[in-house]
Amino acid sequence: MEDIIEETKYCLNCKVKPCSLKGCPLNNDIPAFIAQAKNGDFEEAFKILTKTTVLPAVCGKICPHYKQCMGSCVRGIKGNSVNIGKIEEYIGKVALENGYSLVNEYTEISKEEYEENSKKKVAIVGSGPSGLTAAAFLRRKGFNVTIYEKYNELGGILRRGIPEFRLDKNVLDNTINKILDLGIETKYNQELGKNLSMKSLEENYDAIYIAIGANISTKMNVPGEELDGVFGGNELLEKNLHPDYKDKKVAIIGGGNVAMDCARTIKRKGAKEVVVIYRRAEEQMPAEKKEIEDAKNEGIEFLFQNNLVKILGNKKVEKIECIKTKLEIKEGETRAVPVNIENSNYEIDIDYVVMAVGSKADKEIIEKSGVDINTKGYIKINEKYNTNNEKIFAGGDVVGQTATVAFATRDGRNAAERIEEYLKKRS
Repeated sequence: MEDIIEETKYCLNCKVKPCSLKGCPLNNDIPAFIAQAKNGDFEEAFKILTKTTVLPAVCGKICPHYKQCMGSCVRGIKGNSVNIGKIEEYIGKVALENGYSLVNEYTEISKEEYEENSKKKVAIVGSGPSGLTAAAFLRRKGFNVTIYEKYNELGGILRRGIPEFRLDKNVLDNTINKILDLGIETKYNQELGKNLSMKSLEENYDAIYIAIGANISTKMNVPGEELDGVFGGNELLEKNLHPDYKDKKVAIIGGGNVAMDCARTIKRKGAKEVVVIYRRAEEQMPAEKKEIEDAKNEGIEFLFQNNLVKILGNKKVEKIECIKTKLEIKEGETRAVPVNIENSNYEIDIDYVVMAVGSKADKEIIEKSGVDINTKGYIKINEKYNTNNEKIFAGGDVVGQTATVAFATRDGRNAAERIEEYLKKRS
């Protein structure tokens, strides 16, 4: 605890709160909860946090803090930022250990309003950060909430996309249990478009929130991508169906956190060599800086400003062909883009290739849900999170927002507010 208290003392308690208003997608009142932690009142700090989030122990651990809250910290202008993530994570863990409730004076409503809301039923499809958050905020207002999950455990991307070494699953389990303790019903092994239909949900619920994520790996459409030994990074992490990596050399294509998670997971599973290939410079990598450093410390190689152009082999992967790139700023643009350097092609012996260059929503499942899809294949919503069916709402990665846990969580909270407004109008 002493080191946490020392961290809290470093906070300037800024009145303008750039960490909260600019850096945090959830607009957590960071100076306020840090001030309470500084005084040793972790329960009050937790109450302040849970005005805006129900996942502090999770977000405190895995959020890209240096790109979000800590990146906007005033302390960081001339020195080191306040370690906001570490403080939030500690408050979340203290809350779990001491059984602090997610219901407090900041969230309580009148008995009459609670009872009126309890007459309405809401279905949440998907139990990742967005679905869990929407469920919790709706339940705290009295609505009867049921979560539908396609697997036999809740958590979505938190459980099946983020490795154990980055997120302790005991912490995740306890966080989820605290949410369920609000009185939320769960239905497992229910997959939209397969054994769960939107029609049945519409018949049985007053509102529906779709939060099934977007975990289909994007393809590069390079020659040889159909060969055995080419995997999607998202699917590898979600389904945990890995080949035998012993004495094998693996190439990870991409520069985000999925690429880092794949690289570190595969290295841990015994791969002889893991190399991350990224077409831009290191400072342009979307992955959290700490994740990149951890990967390097674990012996993972990086090839920056290199681009995959072809996968070679007879039925299965044997080699890859890459080309070096240079960064150029094109007219009218501010960000340097990679351009292939002519005649700089070369080959590398490789046993497996993992594509981690982005993800997209499952178009087939979305189409079966009957809601409109935008040009990029995501569920189309308006500013109130409504789909073309006013009874059906959607949020998180499935609508194509910024793909981080914090942004998905924000969607869940905001959608819960819009669902509440909708249901009260129909009372």
